[in-house]
Amino acid sequence: MATSSRPSAPVTVPPKPTWSPGPQHRPVPWLRSTIRIRLTLLYGGMFLMAGIVLLTIIYILAANTLKEGTPEFRVFGNNIRVGIVGCPDLPSAGTVDEINSAISACIRNQRAMALHTFLNRSLIALVGLTIVAFAFGYAMAGRVLSPLGRITRTAQRVAGSDLHRRIELGGPDDELKELADTFDEMLDRLDRAFESQRRFVANASHELRTPLAINRTLLEVQLADPEASPELTQLGKTLLATNERSEQLVEGLLLLARSENKVVDKKPVDLAEVASQAVDQARTEAQTKGVELRGVRQQVFVQGNGVLLERIALNLVQNAVRYNVPEEGWVEVTTEPQPGCAVLVVANTGPVVPAYEVENLFEPFRRLRTERTGSDKGVGLGLSIVRSVVRAHDGSIMAEPREGGGLVMRVILPL
Repeated sequence: MATSSRPSAPVTVPPKPTWSPGPQHRPVPWLRSTIRIRLTLLYGGMFLMAGIVLLTIIYILAANTLKEGTPEFRVFGNNIRVGIVGCPDLPSAGTVDEINSAISACIRNQRAMALHTFLNRSLIALVGLTIVAFAFGYAMAGRVLSPLGRITRTAQRVAGSDLHRRIELGGPDDELKELADTFDEMLDRLDRAFESQRRFVANASHELRTPLAINRTLLEVQLADPEASPELTQLGKTLLATNERSEQLVEGLLLLARSENKVVDKKPVDLAEVASQAVDQARTEAQTKGVELRGVRQQVFVQGNGVLLERIALNLVQNAVRYNVPEEGWVEVTTEPQPGCAVLVVANTGPVVPAYEVENLFEPFRRLRTERTGSDKGVGLGLSIVRSVVRAHDGSIMAEPREGGGLVMRVILPL
């Protein structure tokens, strides 16, 4: 960020944030087009089609069998009388032709009724077996895809900055086990790479702190000498300021390297108290710059590391104070509980921030309008450290430009 020297517009109080970090609505598992559902439909559909084809063939064969295997009856003679049989339309008396015609019609009706009954019962059996086939296919698909579910869960944990997780899939040496082993090897390489990077930054920071501390001591001793010339004193002050900025940079790198690790030892921390302490620490600087600090902080406890959480609030407040308007500026720091989480909001007046520049502010050594060096407001690690610490606490941070200038920084932490 960079301050602006032009007169500021009339400052208005920002509206109270109405954003609610409620859980995102995910589709119901039964409505999602998952591989398991698709395999179930494939298994069940293939069984259904095979059953229909098989039923059609059996129906045709049964119809031909009944047609070819049923004997034809003919009645010969005179004065024929017929007793009660299973054909309701068969007359009890009549001519030979009438009786023969009625018998043929009765046989055809009996054959049609037999085929109709056979078809109905076969369709009922097919529907029942299809339901069983779908259920069996769903169960088998779940069993076959269970290794993929294990791989997915491990990948989700890894996405939460836990690179020490491994799948370690057992079972037969098939394609899924090969995929899991390949994923484990990739995680090993990533874990080694990230761990090496963290060790390098931490070791480099530690190694740099010692000579910087020695330089600061020597400069302070020199500045304390009453016989030093004004030129030498001015040079000492310049070098001391440069050395102090280098120390801030080293401390920021060290904290950034540490905050990349997930916080394991969590304790209840009052977010309102943490924010109030950050406001108290930044009050002197705010008064010097003519910036008003305000805001209502409601008590809300979160699980985390108190020192790191205080660093989040302090960095945000210091940024809001330093990147502000020259006159009548303000910084509003609020905390409030919301369902399942706690929210810390830091809003401030300041220069206009383009929306496309907001994401870049979280990158190390990045400032507004791609300024990287030559700033007296910090070393460019404040928001990078904030985002890293927030992620280590399983939280999230968002930045929104304010209308008229400035930013609204919103930190959401789980309870």
